[in-house]
Amino acid sequence: MGVPVFQGFKEFITKGNVIDLAVAVVIGGAFTAIVNAVVSSIINPLVSLFFKADAAGNFGPQLTSIYGDPVTFPLGELISAIISFLAVALVVYFVFVVPMNKYKERQAARNPAVEEETLPTEQELLIEIRDLLRKDALN
Repeated sequence: MGVPVFQGFKEFITKGNVIDLAVAVVIGGAFTAIVNAVVSSIINPLVSLFFKADAAGNFGPQLTSIYGDPVTFPLGELISAIISFLAVALVVYFVFVVPMNKYKERQAARNPAVEEETLPTEQELLIEIRDLLRKDALN
């Protein structure tokens, strides 16, 4: 009873999709560190040119609260997160998705799929039945 379960698990793990996904996660994690370093080294200083940092190091527009304390809207963190996401998404798209799609296109061109026979519509079947009934009625 346990053997078929392990066999199914083995087939699942050895499929290309699972291995590709594992590679993508590892590469994505490594690339995220690079993107975060670029954002903190280049993007954050550029954003801080336009907005003053508060005592906690957050920078963005500052407004005064009803208690008189300054409140900072940390747009720097938001901009950093957006840039990080876009950079990782672009790399994953161009490194994994585009090549995989091209590979699938080449495979499809080499092995054209057999077109499935199209089934008649309900109306076509009813017309055929009617014609057969008429033919039987005449005979």
